[in-house]
Amino acid sequence: GGFIAQMDHSFSPDGYYTEGPYYQRYAMYPFLIFAQGLANKKPDLEILDYRDGLLIKAVYTLINQTNTQGEFFPINDSQKGMSLQSRELVMAVSMAYHYGGNDPQLLSIIEDQGRVPLNDSGLTAAKAIAEGKSEPYVYKSIEITDGPKGDEGAIGILRADDLTVVMKYAKHGMGHGHFDRLGFLMYDETGEVIQDYGAARWVNVEHKDGGGYLKENHSWSKETVAHNTLVVNKDSHFDHEVKAADKVAGTPYYFTSTDKLQLTSAKELNAYDGVEMHRTMAVVEIDEIENPLVIDLFSVQAAAGTRYDLPLYYQGHFMSSNQEFENNNILSPMGENDGYQHLWAEAQTKLMGENYQMTWFNNKKFYTVTSTVESGDEMFLTRIGANDPNFNLRRDPGMIHRRTGGNTVFASLYEVHGSYNYASERPLNLFTSVENLKILHQSADYVAVQIVLKSGESYQFAFSLNDKDKSSQHTIKTALGSLEWQGVYNFQNLN
Repeated sequence: GGFIAQMDHSFSPDGYYTEGPYYQRYAMYPFLIFAQGLANKKPDLEILDYRDGLLIKAVYTLINQTNTQGEFFPINDSQKGMSLQSRELVMAVSMAYHYGGNDPQLLSIIEDQGRVPLNDSGLTAAKAIAEGKSEPYVYKSIEITDGPKGDEGAIGILRADDLTVVMKYAKHGMGHGHFDRLGFLMYDETGEVIQDYGAARWVNVEHKDGGGYLKENHSWSKETVAHNTLVVNKDSHFDHEVKAADKVAGTPYYFTSTDKLQLTSAKELNAYDGVEMHRTMAVVEIDEIENPLVIDLFSVQAAAGTRYDLPLYYQGHFMSSNQEFENNNILSPMGENDGYQHLWAEAQTKLMGENYQMTWFNNKKFYTVTSTVESGDEMFLTRIGANDPNFNLRRDPGMIHRRTGGNTVFASLYEVHGSYNYASERPLNLFTSVENLKILHQSADYVAVQIVLKSGESYQFAFSLNDKDKSSQHTIKTALGSLEWQGVYNFQNLN
């Protein structure tokens, strides 16, 4: 179809490339170099203005898909560590500055890169930096659409202070896609907090299968259980069929960004027959808490007797839990396929009480997850690495919240808190601020939770699952009484 057809079908109107940022980075070089040639030799085409400046938008979209270290989110087949320092982005960011209106925020990215291409774009950028025109790049909460028309799912990125939460409800990503609809990852200023595994690959490292993709990329990295999203009946989304997954996308439901609350919400209606999944994630700023708090509500509609596994892959060291775990001295794989064959169950427990809490430590900081518990729930502490004779997989820890039932809600909170100084051996604020998390209401149309802090403060969050009209009035019965509000969500202090 030619170059313009490639632009029409490869990118969304927001400049998102469906294979994810790792491969968008790879694709940007040929797209931009050819566009530069056309701009020089056929200026009448105005190729860099095509589709509202699509290729320049694509550069911004790549920048916005990075963490605080400038590394791309490892969505789909991604080797971790790929970043804005790559040769493709060194060329692309300078081109975006030169051809895209001389945005001074791009200059701070170029300063961090430490070099420019030897062409007109590089000269323009270097001259502007020398003249002191650089401004810090401002990262904002943003929803980036997927598909040529922008109507085939999206990526939701929430940012508050140093915290970043990313939720994926985009298209599958073709052959490089992973089966992880409604999966999420989380960062703070130190890097990964809750990780996406990325790809099982060592680029150009010949020790590992000649430097290409490893077989474990299919048997582990792409499978649903390798991601922070729901597995139903131990089966990966779309039964691990790429063609089936590529036919449909996740359904964006609601996205908002305010001074105190960032929120993204999406549905997945096709990953399993007869199962409707709806995940809502919010980052809220609460005065009594050191850092913003992440609310995670995963609502599921399915037949009774369905088995759910909800994994969480944290980075760091297990510190403590409010549950008693039974350690497994003899390890065995958790299954035979769909990624379970690569998981050890190191310990497990039947969950007791209203909440499960676990605190871990990484990069001198503490992190706590608090999740609601239903009767019969189990928790497994897992480790990647079973059935891996060549040690191709990282031995990363994780946990799996298992539940058997019908319609249900998995409700969780993620808190970043405290610090530890190795030199002084002094920990600060090492325990969670959360006393309790309660589900006040759950139905096909609404979910409401109460967050109780150790300070005595109490907050209520309610969300409409099927009516996103901002003018709609809602009334539900909760364990605390009747609740009325206008709009999609309600977040309030109950004190």
